[in-house]
Amino acid sequence: MKFDPDHFAAQGCLRLEGFHPRTRLAALKRALDLELKRVHAGRGVSASLRALPVFQQIGRLSALVKLPGLHETLATPDLRQGVAHLGGRTPSGVQDTQLLLSPVKQGTWTLQGLNWHVDVGADADGPIPGIQAFFLIDDVTPHGGATLALAGSHRLGADAMPALRRVLRTSTDLERDLAGLGIRLVEMSGRAGDVFLMDLRTLHTPSVNTTAQVRMMATTRYFMGE
Repeated sequence: MKFDPDHFAAQGCLRLEGFHPRTRLAALKRALDLELKRVHAGRGVSASLRALPVFQQIGRLSALVKLPGLHETLATPDLRQGVAHLGGRTPSGVQDTQLLLSPVKQGTWTLQGLNWHVDVGADADGPIPGIQAFFLIDDVTPHGGATLALAGSHRLGADAMPALRRVLRTSTDLERDLAGLGIRLVEMSGRAGDVFLMDLRTLHTPSVNTTAQVRMMATTRYFMGE
């Protein structure tokens, strides 16, 4: 497993394939399956979820599910050590790990109308303000609701951001037009145990889960401080 600070500095996004053994996640996945059955059994739960905008469904479903031991299982000391290596200093704070769950069959896949945002507004030329980890609890297939990130967007200054925002709003071939700006679209799909690390200045968004499988991910943020 390689925590490559040069790659991370250039891309703002790094995939750690198989960081967590699948056996470590097996009990977590079983408990999550039971919790999902419980919340969907409640009267009107599914109907109320479907009445929400697609991306609000993620927050509502994730809030309904309780999973003890999530943070301890995923935000391990070796991950924190790797984050410190990428960020150049020890994190000053760590957010509690939160679930990212997407209901099944949310609609047709699209790159239009997504909620592109950054979690921290910070100088593109300054030090890394923090790193967000995205954990795959179960396999997530392409177009299965994985978080999307724009690798390289963390390096864009305020003067370049309007052009990127315009491309995100109007492009009919987003990946081609992003490449013209030196930006790469990353879909955080993969296998259970994979972890994606992302500079907090990187633009990212939820995406539509087109599959018949609940998207099971989780996230935490490491804040680097001064």
